[in-house]
Order: sequence, then structure tokens, then C-alpha cells
Amino acid sequence: RSLARTIRREVFTIRVDSDFAATVLECAAPRPGKDGDGEGTWISGRIAASYQRLHEVGHAHSVECWQGPEGEEELVGGVYGVAFDRGFCGESMFSRRRDASKVALAWLLALLERAGCVLFDCQFMTGHLASLGAIPIPQSEYLERLHAAHGPQRLSLPQALAEVQAEAAQSSSSPGKLIAQL
Repeated sequence: RSLARTIRREVFTIRVDSDFAATVLECAAPRPGKDGDGEGTWISGRIAASYQRLHEVGHAHSVECWQGPEGEEELVGGVYGVAFDRGFCGESMFSRRRDASKVALAWLLALLERAGCVLFDCQFMTGHLASLGAIPIPQSEYLERLHAAHGPQRLSLPQALAEVQAEAAQSSSSPGKLIAQL
């Protein structure tokens, strides 16, 4: 409920693919550990370059949370991953403000649904992802869902965002209120 409230309040400006490279770099940055030490990252320079190439050819995308006065917005959270057919593999997310990664993930899921995506693979089950609704499924079910994900999406992620924004403007609502309803 509190996440839906944050989304409705539109604390962040949501963008798709506006700074993919920065999103990956932020995800690659060391994070503070429980004892104050920084945790390492699996996203090496080589891996980041590979994701950038996938982005350049239209297979990797980011949903980003921006905050600040117009013209001075700062990237404060985001999520990125790799798209194939009607499937999407979430790779990593980051947050520099409270709930920014959660809001980015909620927007990503809503935009993927609108785009016609039928499979979102978060790859590793964590307590954080479970708190956001992720569930483990047996391999047999995953393979069935993977097979069902073959075929083109109805919309790209940028097109899905534009559709939400247009629908919100038409109904005198806000994009956040539309997304929070899903």
C-alpha cells in the first residue's frame, strides 16, 4: 500500500531508456554492506559494455526514476534488463532515494504488461524481490512460460510509457495514478 501511495504521489519522474548507461553504472557501484564495508559487484566493465551494446540494438532497456527541479533532475533509482520476444530478464536495480528502485520496478512491470510481455524473469529470488511479489516457480512451469513468451510484443517500453502518459492526459489523471491501479 505504501508503495502504491508513493507511485500515486509521483515523487519521481519516470523515464524509459533516457540514460541506460548511467543506470547500469549506478547498478555496478559498490553498495554499503551491513558492517559498513562496500559490497562488490558482478557488473564488470566488460559486462556493462555488453549490456550497452544490447541496448544500442534494442534488446536492453532501463526504467529510471529522476528527481529534482526541471533542468536539474538527478537519476536516483532505476532498473534494467534484457528483452526478448514477450519476455524480459531483470538484471539489476539501484536506489539513491527511498523506494526509488521499488518504484522503477513497479513501473517496469506495469509497462511490460501494457507492452504485451508475458514473462518477467528476476533470475534470483531475494527477500527484497519476494516483498515485491516475486515467487519461485518450478523449472517445468518456467519452460512453459518461456515457450509462451515467443512472439512480438504489442509495444516497446518507450511506446508503453507514451501510451500511459497519453491516457493519463486524456483522462485528466496522472500516469502514477494509472500505474498504481494495476
